[in-house]
Order: sequence, then C-alpha cells, then structure tokens
Amino acid sequence: MKFGTKLIHNGNEIDKNTGALSIPIYHASTYHQEGGVGKYGKYDYSRSGNPTREALESTITTLEGGDNGYAFSSGMAATSSVLSIFSSGDHIILCQDVYGGTYRIAKEFFNKFDIEISFVDVSDLSNIRNSIKENTKGLFLETPSNPLLRITDLRGAIKIAKEHDLITIIDNTFMSPYLQRPIELGIDIVIHSATKFIGGHSDVIGGLVVVKGQELSKRVRFVQNGFGAILGPQDSWLLMRGLKTLKIRLDYQQNNAIKLAEWLQSHKNVESVFYPGLESHPGSKLHLSQADGPGAVLSFTALNDEIALNFMNNVKVAALAVSLGGVETIVSHPSTMSHAAIPKIEREKLGIQDKLIRVSVGLEDIEDLLEDFNRVLV
Repeated sequence: MKFGTKLIHNGNEIDKNTGALSIPIYHASTYHQEGGVGKYGKYDYSRSGNPTREALESTITTLEGGDNGYAFSSGMAATSSVLSIFSSGDHIILCQDVYGGTYRIAKEFFNKFDIEISFVDVSDLSNIRNSIKENTKGLFLETPSNPLLRITDLRGAIKIAKEHDLITIIDNTFMSPYLQRPIELGIDIVIHSATKFIGGHSDVIGGLVVVKGQELSKRVRFVQNGFGAILGPQDSWLLMRGLKTLKIRLDYQQNNAIKLAEWLQSHKNVESVFYPGLESHPGSKLHLSQADGPGAVLSFTALNDEIALNFMNNVKVAALAVSLGGVETIVSHPSTMSHAAIPKIEREKLGIQDKLIRVSVGLEDIEDLLEDFNRVLV
C-alpha cells in the first residue's frame, strides 16, 4: 500500500461500533468498570488511555513503521518526555543547530538533574565519534536542521550509535512521515511537533513520538503516563483529520518551495538560500538518498539586516509568525523567534544571523507569493 492510501486506510479510519468514517471524540475522563472490582477493562482513566488518542497513536505508529506511538500536549512535551527516559549521570549528544526550544530545555532544565548534554555539529560524523564518552547514552538528531537545513547522514550516524549502544532519537518535524521515515533506516525514536505539517492548519498544538522496540516503548510510556502531558481527545481528532490530507498538502507546498527557492537564489538582494531541493545545497544528494523530497521549509539570508527587516515587516501574502507547516505561508525571524533562547554569540557561531529569514511555504498560488516577495525584498 502506498503512503497516500495508507494515510486514509490505516486501520483507524472507521469507528468499529457504528461504522462512522470518523473516529468519535471521546470526551471522557474516567470509565465505568462493568466487570466489577479486580476485573478492569482496557480504559480506566483518560490520562492512561483514551480511545480517540489511541487511534491517533496507532495511526502515527503505522505511518512511521514503529512498534508504539504516544501523543503529547505539544512538541516540546514530546521532546521533554523522551529526554526524561535518561538518568542522572547520562550523557547525550545533540545536534548543535537544534530547534531553540529543545536547546533551552536541554541547557536550562535537564542539566539540573545531572544529565550532561553536548551540542555537536553532527553533519560531520567524526564529531559524533569524538564526542562519545563512557557515559554517553543517546544521540539526538534533526535533519534537515532548523533553521539552516543542514543535513546529517542518518545511516552513518546510526551505524556509529549502534557500535556504542546509544539510543538514537530524531526530530522529524520538517519532513513528516510522508517525506522521511527514520525508523526504516534504524532510528529508535522519532519525535514530531504535530502542530506543524501533521496538523497542517495552524489550529492545534500537539506532539507525537514513535518508538521501535518494546523495552524503549515501555520507558516512554511510563513517562507519558507518569507526567501526564497527554494530548486531549479534541486535539487528537484534529490531528487525525490533518493527517488525511498530509500528502496532497505537502506535494503542493513542496512544489511551491522549489519554485520559491530557485527564484530567491537569483534575486539581487538575497545572499544565500538554504534548501535541500537546490543542487547548490551541499547536502542535497545525501538528503534525497534518505528522504523522498526536500520539504516545504527553506531559509535565506538577505544582503543586510535592513533589507531583512523591511521584508519581514511589509510582506502581505504570508504571516509573520512563529511555527510552520500550515496552509498559509509563514515567515519567521529565527534570531528573535524560534532560536531566541540561544545566546547571540552561539547563534552567530551557528550562522543564525539577524538577516536570516525562515519560510514555511503554504498553499497560495506561487505567482502571488513571488509577486509579494519581490515587492518587499528591496
């Protein structure tokens, strides 16, 4: 079964009780136990299990090719819960140009519990090898990275991790399971900010985790149930609805992104364009060897800060906002938005300059988008 069909027919599309072509939203906090004391049913309290959330979790597990899936109240709840499977004294390697929220929680929260985290340029595999210590337990990747779309060799990184018995984790938000399925390559845990392309309409916040292996699954499940940062039934239903159109949305958005990237590359007021769909991107061939497309997110640097600021403040056929993956084009300013938590000195080392602009390309007609960008990129 091809992916587009699997989005619609995955075993969670029909309500088994009524035949409805939409899983009901079970607004229930607790469940009557008909069997009596000691003979409890599958559901007892919705923090531990809810039929609507379970349908979403089963769907994302099928799409990613894992063994178990878990839905959380946000992408950061998902990321934080995964990092919580590690113990005091453990060392984790994180890609250095990781999402700003992940940087913040790693640097300012988990360090309080004596979990050591090193930020490493994982696009060079030798850096991974050189960063491994006796207490290293995990490798956290993000490819393409946010916001500079650097590419990491997943197969190579996984090989190194397996040699050292490390748990491999990836934030797959930019790609979604439609364009990249890291578990098929050997990754242990996949994280999504489902707020983005999976939801797809800028109207729901959620996080998803898919795990390969029962032992690891039990550890993530324990944290989900113990912390209770679970996704509610209404939001679970919205994400299932969003998933049904994931392929058709991303196909159109990606096509727009390719045209926009090519246009930006030739614009006189653009210094650099970061997008793996361009042949000029140094990681393009590697990316397309492990993913099914370049995606719908790109970044570019204007010639100077003034041009960038004018663009951001005057663009009309796009929203100036945090987040990405919605039906509308969203432009954001990483240095003051998504990556503001990273100190300025560190941001500049990573190449996150004030003149850097990230674009999540939407479903508008590309001609209107190009006309508007051309009007304000002056």
